[in-house]
Amino acid sequence: MASTAVFEFTDANFKSEAMESDQPVLVDFWAEWCGPCRMLTPVIDELAEDYAGRAKVGKVDVDANREVAAQFSIMSIPTIVILKKGEVVKKFVGVSSKADLAAAIDENI
Repeated sequence: MASTAVFEFTDANFKSEAMESDQPVLVDFWAEWCGPCRMLTPVIDELAEDYAGRAKVGKVDVDANREVAAQFSIMSIPTIVILKKGEVVKKFVGVSSKADLAAAIDENI
């Protein structure tokens, strides 16, 4: 069960909720069928709780939201992108540790 703090980004809301956010945004590009993506889910949930009110943490289902995935040239999943003021400031491909992802958020708060 996904954390209620994890935002669900879609093609329809990505611009307003992620690109125009005043806070840093962690975007997890994933898919239901991706084993490594599912391994990362508890980490994403924890980060969403840890950074509530300071950063926005959300997920993009690449199968359901192909426009956003294409916009960021997502070729492999999981891919995690850290955005600040609509710009990509950090990108992780593959499973990353909570510590690495937290450090990337901290650098941009």
